[in-house]
Amino acid sequence: MANITAAMVKDLREKTGAGMMDCKGALAETNGDIEAAVDWLRKKGLSKAAKKSGRVAADGLVGVLVKGGKGVVVEVNSETDFVARNDDFQGLVRAIAGVAAGAATVEAEALKSAAYPGGGNVGEAIAAAIAKIGENMTLRRAAAVEVKDGVVGQYIHNAIGEGLGKIGVLVALESTGNKEVLAGLARLIAMHVAAASPLALDAASLDPAVVEREKNVLREKNAGKPANVLDKIVESGLKTYYKEVALVDQVSIHADHANKTIGQAVKEAEGKAGAPVTLKGFVRYALGEGVEKAEADFAAEVASMSKG
Repeated sequence: MANITAAMVKDLREKTGAGMMDCKGALAETNGDIEAAVDWLRKKGLSKAAKKSGRVAADGLVGVLVKGGKGVVVEVNSETDFVARNDDFQGLVRAIAGVAAGAATVEAEALKSAAYPGGGNVGEAIAAAIAKIGENMTLRRAAAVEVKDGVVGQYIHNAIGEGLGKIGVLVALESTGNKEVLAGLARLIAMHVAAASPLALDAASLDPAVVEREKNVLREKNAGKPANVLDKIVESGLKTYYKEVALVDQVSIHADHANKTIGQAVKEAEGKAGAPVTLKGFVRYALGEGVEKAEADFAAEVASMSKG
């Protein structure tokens, strides 16, 4: 049986909002598997969590840059938040975003070998920054959205400088319509994405494994009901789930959209834009999401140092 630590219980509580003893019991039932424990709590009706990401633990910055019809977002991690306020580190992140904007392939590993302004490549620039700043750092991920005709909107949450912050969002709208109208709509949607954290553009774009996992939770939560009734419950439950995690089906957070879904808001904007508008895609990076950083036991560390 796995050793259930206080840190594991705390992590599960943050993910689900369930009580401490319920979390401890769930971890015991699932042999310490956090994700399985999340599902266990949901099946018992003890958690409403449907899609929370892993606890944000890594530091550093998310950088966003839009040039014409192309937008890029990069995440560069560091060991401490202190480095994120360093001018040299901020310059590094901006430069990497600039490299990504001009790259044919926007992917972290490929970018590391791309030419860096002033000489060398991105990987070498990161190595030089590590040597200068004295802290480990890495280019964790990078992505892009692009439209042939239209706009790419951006939004930075917890910004600490131009194009730099803790959450970076890009939204691509394809249209021949009024660019000013499109730009305003794209920014509103980007702000919504930052707050609502959708998993996919629409239901069809969701990872089949994620959908299957949701089905299993619904089936087990309603186990014992007749098959025909259970099928209807699962179907209804999935429709509700899609409204929570698919961007076009989410109700906009903005009062301007008067409780309309993002899909409806885009359709309505066509009148002002003067042409059809298509929401082509989005990217949302939250600093450190899905990355767990070991938490040091300070008391134990001090004790071990005193023994030396």
